Amino acid sequence: MRLKNKYNETKKPKHKMTTPTYKYLHFVNCSTLMLWDIKRYFMTQISSSYTIVRLGDYIKEESAKYKISDPTKTYGILGVNNQTGIFDAYIEKGSKIKQKYKKMQVGWIAYNPYRINVGSIGMRTDKQDYEYISPAYVVFSCKNGLLPEYLYRLMKTDFFNKFIRENTTGSVRQNLNYSVLSNLQIPLPSLEEQNDIIAAYNYALAKAEQCVQQAQNIDEQIEAYLYEKLGMQTMENNQRDMSSTYLRFFQFKYIKEWGFDKILGTNNKLLYSAIYPNVKLGDILHINPHTELMSLTEKDMISFVPMECVSDEYGEVTKKMTCRKAESKGYTKFMNGDIIWARITPCMQNGKSAVVTNLVNNYGCGSTEFHVLRNNDSNINTSYIHHLLRMPIVLKDAQKSFTGSAGQQRVPKNYLENLRIPLPPLCLQNEIMAHITALRDEQKNLRLQASELRLQAQQQFEQTIFE
Repeated sequence: MRLKNKYNETKKPKHKMTTPTYKYLHFVNCSTLMLWDIKRYFMTQISSSYTIVRLGDYIKEESAKYKISDPTKTYGILGVNNQTGIFDAYIEKGSKIKQKYKKMQVGWIAYNPYRINVGSIGMRTDKQDYEYISPAYVVFSCKNGLLPEYLYRLMKTDFFNKFIRENTTGSVRQNLNYSVLSNLQIPLPSLEEQNDIIAAYNYALAKAEQCVQQAQNIDEQIEAYLYEKLGMQTMENNQRDMSSTYLRFFQFKYIKEWGFDKILGTNNKLLYSAIYPNVKLGDILHINPHTELMSLTEKDMISFVPMECVSDEYGEVTKKMTCRKAESKGYTKFMNGDIIWARITPCMQNGKSAVVTNLVNNYGCGSTEFHVLRNNDSNINTSYIHHLLRMPIVLKDAQKSFTGSAGQQRVPKNYLENLRIPLPPLCLQNEIMAHITALRDEQKNLRLQASELRLQAQQQFEQTIFE
């Protein structure tokens, strides 16, 4: 039975108001808007089982600037990048510093407001010795209740980085100033929970670092193995031999270039073996041979290997592209089985070289800054020669022969021609390379494990914080 009011009217049931949804319309509560632009309408919403708080209530901007232009002193300057975070960048004389700098204490966080969207943020730890940083960076500290490391790890997550990108301002150079930062929201566990989360994260990172250290130790194992297997002197003994006298005499007519390193030249005992023949590289390999692609038409394809596609870490070609023979003019040309060895700094010091294989139509081309070494002797394992050329002692010694001005220095062809290397029988060369290849495979697996552990740590951190 329906009830009637005093006016004899039937009462209508009350309905709860619902917000209609539209396909092309989006409604925003004005009280929550900080800035007026389209990105705010579609901003990612943070969802977490932890309390959501305004970041500005837990951080403080550290904007004080200090005069560090005393001409009698030098100052350590910090930098920030998206790989290592805060790092000791350089030392500058006070006489060259024309502006005031900010100062960072351990536990403070700094970021580049124009590169925060690519992760350029870092936290100073006790591993950094320097304390001053450019005033262009935003610097802030954390108040009670918020651990700096928790916030730093949070801001480095993929989810929060996306959230930051949505809150940058500017039409061309996107900027995240402190005012906008302080109005962002973050999930905030209790201090005890923050400590537990960080402890779990750092435990996974420590396991990754163990893998990295084991991988680095393999480089030392390989070098020690080569010295022992080939009966070579250690680097320390070589250096001792070179410095055994205080006076060195040279005939003027034989000096081709002026300079201490040029006059001393290459150490002929650099890779000296006491048990196997020591031969000049130029006597057993063709260095920078002329390569004609006579068998191909102008439209035929060949491989293209630019400098950036050669790995520093392992001395391998990481990626091959293709081009037509007609497009290869002006590039260095090589064939299957050749060694390509970067001659320009800093690529040479980093060991950027490789034995090229699986080239399209047997030919390839690449940077004009490659030396090409070709082996036509079936009694020589090309990979064995390549590995000797990547040894740290060789890469360091090659710098003595640099020619050219700073920034454009190159190792000349005659350095490689005159470099003496031990040449054991082919069977031993093959044995050595089989052993080294197995160690390199182990090294790659360790580095892969390290990468996976870091990724798992990051993902676990995000899953713990965000829903």
